[in-house]
Amino acid sequence: MLRTHVGPRELRRLPEGVAPRPYHRFEVAPLSPAIGAEIAGVDLGTPPDDELLAELHRALLEWRVLFFRDQRIDARQHAAFARRWGELEVHPFLPQGELPEIVRFEKDARTGGYENIWHSDVSWRVVPSMGSVLRCIETPACGGDTLWADMACAYDALPAGVRQRIDGLVAVHDFAGSFGLAMTAQQIDELRAQYPPAEHPVVRRHPETGRRTLYVNEIFTSHVKGLDPDESEALLDLLFRQARVPELQCRFRWTPDAVAFWDNRATQHYAVSDYAGQRRVMERATIVGDRPF
Repeated sequence: MLRTHVGPRELRRLPEGVAPRPYHRFEVAPLSPAIGAEIAGVDLGTPPDDELLAELHRALLEWRVLFFRDQRIDARQHAAFARRWGELEVHPFLPQGELPEIVRFEKDARTGGYENIWHSDVSWRVVPSMGSVLRCIETPACGGDTLWADMACAYDALPAGVRQRIDGLVAVHDFAGSFGLAMTAQQIDELRAQYPPAEHPVVRRHPETGRRTLYVNEIFTSHVKGLDPDESEALLDLLFRQARVPELQCRFRWTPDAVAFWDNRATQHYAVSDYAGQRRVMERATIVGDRPF
């Protein structure tokens, strides 16, 4: 069991030996010491030049999730901005928006939120995503916030013995425990031919920062290879709880036309489902990443 940490936590936002540098093309307002920052002075509807793109990418690596308010963009501009970071995926299980690469989350009195569980997007893919860009179209008068957790700090905060135990372990990620709940066994088997369970390291190395990042999540990680079921379940339960530590999180209150851009390689997120009976409409573009190592 993890010991309770009493007193201030030392949170490392940047890789060891890397000092913070100023940004010249926009203003940065942190949401928390470890993760999340609002960016002011950028119009996502205008294609970024190379200098701005580089600064935004540096900010993404530093803060893990960036927020932009008052971005009056359409689906094509949304996709065009996300595409500057790579190829966009088409999600096989979620409803599409105006474009195949845009996922639409539309909730109302008949359809409630169900994403209120800590996860990273599409970790069930053999090649999971690099990042996601989420745009708010309509939000409740109150409620419907999203939280993000820094999984590099989550790894750093584990006791040394736990870190030593999990380094080198491999976990299995599977869509069947979530999206498969609405499918028949035959449908799951047919889809598994196209989307087989993926094996990823429990601790992955961020391909750009080099930081070790805890890479398991409650919604898609089914078990740890090589452990008996009870041991696997106990270990995963311990690791899942790391995302729930408030000091490792930021929380964002949505407003219409706000946009969040996060690094799926280094974060988990949780959509708060406290707006029953109200409309909440969001659209997301997801950027294809690389195979975790």
